[in-house]
Amino acid sequence: MQNKSNNHKYFKKRIECLFFIMFLYPLFMMSQYETQKFDIVSNFDGIEIRYYPPSMMIKYDGDVNKSSGFAPLFKYISGSNDLNQKMSMTTPVHMQKTNTKSSMEFVLPSKITLETAPNPLNLDLKLYQSIGQYYAVIKYGGYTNSEKENKFSKELILKLNLNSIQINGDTKILVYNSPYRFINRNNEIIVPIIY
Repeated sequence: MQNKSNNHKYFKKRIECLFFIMFLYPLFMMSQYETQKFDIVSNFDGIEIRYYPPSMMIKYDGDVNKSSGFAPLFKYISGSNDLNQKMSMTTPVHMQKTNTKSSMEFVLPSKITLETAPNPLNLDLKLYQSIGQYYAVIKYGGYTNSEKENKFSKELILKLNLNSIQINGDTKILVYNSPYRFINRNNEIIVPIIY
């Protein structure tokens, strides 16, 4: 009987630990990330119009069949730069894909400026300051994939065309959550517009 009681306690502890890892830890970790600043200008039909002020960005451009770029970007913010400076992870991660090319970008913390940003040691990375820009945005949940990205990109472009809003560039995918967050995931498709 004692063995059964010990097994029950052990099983209960394992369930509590699993609950923490799956549900509470991702929420705790997510709350620590700084999110790129923007102002919501208007909403219509599930679309947000936002203004994004300039931000410091670090970008990796590559071949669609090779690395996504996450590793070199993460190394950069982990101190692999000319100042050996570590920086906090921020959200969202920006991604762009074509048939042959892909890019990934991290937004640097808001305290980093053009003057204070460390230069990357990896020549595949580009440090730059984005321009202030208006974007149209559509949101979707779950893990992102090419099917969802295509579906929501088409929906966004259709709604902009129906509302006579001029598109001024290509779509990007914004991912807000780490892969370890299983519920309440947030993703967006954004496209620059003339507004």
